[in-house]
Amino acid sequence: MSGYPLEGVKALDFSRVLAGPFAGRMLADLGADVVKVEPPDGDSTRLWGKMVGGISGYFSYANAGKRNISIDLRADGAKDLVLALARCADVVLENFRPGVMDRLGVGYGALSAVNPRLVMVSISGFGRNGPDSHRPAYAPIVHAELGLIERAARRGGMRQDLPLSAADTNAGLHGLVALLSALLMRTRTGAGQHIDIAMMDATLATDDQVHFELEDAEETRNLPPDIWETGAGPILVSADFRYLWRLLTESGRVSDPQQPGMSLEAKIAARRGAVAAFMLSLADWDAVEHAMALMNLAWGRVRGGETLRAQPTLKARGAIVEIDDGAGGVRPIAQSPYRFSAAASGVRGPASRRGAHNSDVLRDWLGASQAEIDAWLDRGVLCVDAAPDA
Repeated sequence: MSGYPLEGVKALDFSRVLAGPFAGRMLADLGADVVKVEPPDGDSTRLWGKMVGGISGYFSYANAGKRNISIDLRADGAKDLVLALARCADVVLENFRPGVMDRLGVGYGALSAVNPRLVMVSISGFGRNGPDSHRPAYAPIVHAELGLIERAARRGGMRQDLPLSAADTNAGLHGLVALLSALLMRTRTGAGQHIDIAMMDATLATDDQVHFELEDAEETRNLPPDIWETGAGPILVSADFRYLWRLLTESGRVSDPQQPGMSLEAKIAARRGAVAAFMLSLADWDAVEHAMALMNLAWGRVRGGETLRAQPTLKARGAIVEIDDGAGGVRPIAQSPYRFSAAASGVRGPASRRGAHNSDVLRDWLGASQAEIDAWLDRGVLCVDAAPDA
């Protein structure tokens, strides 16, 4: 192992909620020194999820491994402090609405003036230019605007948001790809740049079904996979029913129940009933796996979230790990998905309370004295939460 790939990279993360923080979390997992710059009122996700040691589950998920300083960007002297930090940084992440950082005096123009090598990633719902740029956006807004909610309802569901924030994590991951590309380019040019990531663009680009919509070709799509009840529990089988039917009948495992004179609808219903009976006859998971393997079919157990720790692949790969919970124990978190042959990666510590690393970061990055740090605290530029047991 030769250490973490991004060791030595310094990142200021001004972002909140998920799209930006998720990109910052991945940077931290890859070894960057990611400093979350949190406002006095805190990231709203501090209120979401199970509270342990004063930290919510959602905030832990998106901010583990980062150091935390809290700056009131509207306070007198805050701009100068941010500019000083930007001189030392390689990366800045932010997901305010376009123009907010500029109005605070810490937009890309101001930051790049003191550090031309800086790479800044701005993530917003609708991008920096265009008729909707002024609108606030969270993942559900993008899911609605891109037709994902309507598509799910049309395909047999109902009009409700997706069960995960796909637009946020897509934007975060595409932002990460662009950021790493810009850092690589900087090694050739010596110059940084500003990256504009719209959640709309990122989600559209990651939607493998959108061509059916753009070309009005819904009728050409493959049949969706079916979920069947087995004797062991429900499974999803990734096969067009027509193909599954052919495999089962040609192997003699299922006989065709159709009768002369049956309508097409009745014939389909009878055949699906025969397959359902076969699936239900598989008494345990060994029988399920054996039957699927004989047909060379991809399948998955439809499991509840409470069983994730027991999922064999997640367990074998250490995909769920325990980190310090700040209260004398540990709490679970998803591990970094990156597995290198000659480098390390992985969550490197818990999420922190607001302002927990004010002094450490300012000493490490700026060489600030305690008197300077105290002065920033006294003037309200820096903020800090009391420890949970205080």
